[in-house]
Amino acid sequence: MTFRIIVSDSSCLIDLHKTRLMEAFLGLPFEILMPDVMFETELLSITPTEKQHWLDLGLKVENFPGEQVLEATAVRRQTPTLSDIDCFAYVLVRHREQAVLFTGDSRLRGYAETQGIEVHGLIWGLELMHQHQVCRTDALLLAVQELLQDPLARLPKAELERLRKRLIALTRT
Repeated sequence: MTFRIIVSDSSCLIDLHKTRLMEAFLGLPFEILMPDVMFETELLSITPTEKQHWLDLGLKVENFPGEQVLEATAVRRQTPTLSDIDCFAYVLVRHREQAVLFTGDSRLRGYAETQGIEVHGLIWGLELMHQHQVCRTDALLLAVQELLQDPLARLPKAELERLRKRLIALTRT
């Protein structure tokens, strides 16, 4: 692993919250960042108390200097398929050495990959939590099963199913 920083968008954090894994995710041995504008405007289902708890556990919310705001605006003009908020996540990861982008947004993922940014999604995050043993296997299994049954979860079902089977095998040993 060459990264030390995970820059997250809101979609992955919402799914982690929904599956009660946010605390475990924030227990990973990495710096976890998100843009301030995303934290303030996109996490509407998260209470202020929960947000504060995330900050207390180590989530870092980054403010943007003027030149990075201009850069995000320029990316938005050049790439109209991205939202304003997505552009801030892209700029944040671009300005951090050894950072990866953690997103469930296919347009942001595609754009970032074309720019040479390492990108991963929620399944990678679940596997990372298992690898670093910040969460019990049965809790991860329960989360994967919830995601498989959630009609709003836009995750690759085949990959989720493979992870589910692997976790089941581990709980039997």
